[in-house]
Amino acid sequence: MSPSEPQSPPPRRRGRPPRAEAGDGPGARERIAAAARAEFAERGYDGASIRAIAKGAGVDPALVHHYFGPKERVFAAAVELDFAPALAAPGVLLEGGPQDVGERLTRFVLGVWEDPATREQLRAIVRSAVANEAAATVFRELVTERLMLPVAGRLGVPDARLRAELAAAQLVGVAMLRHVIKVEPLASVDFEDVVARAAAAVQAHLTG
Repeated sequence: MSPSEPQSPPPRRRGRPPRAEAGDGPGARERIAAAARAEFAERGYDGASIRAIAKGAGVDPALVHHYFGPKERVFAAAVELDFAPALAAPGVLLEGGPQDVGERLTRFVLGVWEDPATREQLRAIVRSAVANEAAATVFRELVTERLMLPVAGRLGVPDARLRAELAAAQLVGVAMLRHVIKVEPLASVDFEDVVARAAAAVQAHLTG
């Protein structure tokens, strides 16, 4: 090859792309997680794509795989971020006696749904879990392992796991009817009224 003849570029290597090309650097992982939350919230599990998440984060799609793995793991990371406020629920059980544990847990969990900062993300998670089995599996594992098992472990009563799951079913059902399906009058009734009525059922599940 003569000195004046243009040289071909070196072949690209497989795997993680070079940092300058991929958009890697400080905060890349956090940008990907934020983009994933936005993409899943807007399009649901089926409509979201790794390519769109990467575009939203300003990175190469290969970097999304590098940090999080396949789509279901990206979804799991996004769900855990969105569900993080609810994961503090087990600690609520330690704040008082057993006589009002139902009211405390109901107020806390439904209060997370009342907060506009978390409501839209939770709605997107539930819709994805209802529509897609892979998303449902991720959501189920998170609720079971990170929320219900710790709650059951703090009850100190027989059939604690079943009781905790029944209480969760009560709260998730109320949240879905109020904020996802928006059944009236539940969708519009005052929050304090919802808590007062639902807490009795939750209390019965947990300690009755």
